[in-house]
Amino acid sequence: MSARLDAFGSPTFGKVFQHIIAAGKVLADSTLPAATQELVRLRASQINGCGFCTDMHAKDAAAAGETAVRLNLVAVWREATVFTDAERAALELAEEGTRIADAAGGVSDEVWANAAKYYDDEQLAALVSGIALINAFNRANVMIQQPAGGYRAGQFA
Repeated sequence: MSARLDAFGSPTFGKVFQHIIAAGKVLADSTLPAATQELVRLRASQINGCGFCTDMHAKDAAAAGETAVRLNLVAVWREATVFTDAERAALELAEEGTRIADAAGGVSDEVWANAAKYYDDEQLAALVSGIALINAFNRANVMIQQPAGGYRAGQFA
């Protein structure tokens, strides 16, 4: 399988992705736990069917010390006992923030209030920003059919 467009060779994609990547680096300096950020990126990528980002974030999370059990259970986090209440709230926010079109009104007040129990305003800002950024990457990769499987952990660090 090959991509419809060469995202890595395109000057336009390169410029756009540089800006999105730079925005993402701001999140690395936030107080939102890095593990939570990776779990959220992985879950949104799964929902969007972005194989490239699912591959990338599973491998990056594993390289950062995330367990295989937790990574394998992200897609079924509601039934899994391996996530904290705070992580569960972040995953729920990621799901509703990713599936905006599925629910008239977007993210429910209940989901927002639950996330706000565990995260302060700056952490919520990082969560919202991270969810928006990964959704942008997912959509681009799905449209161009960017193949999955060849990513090496830390490749874009």
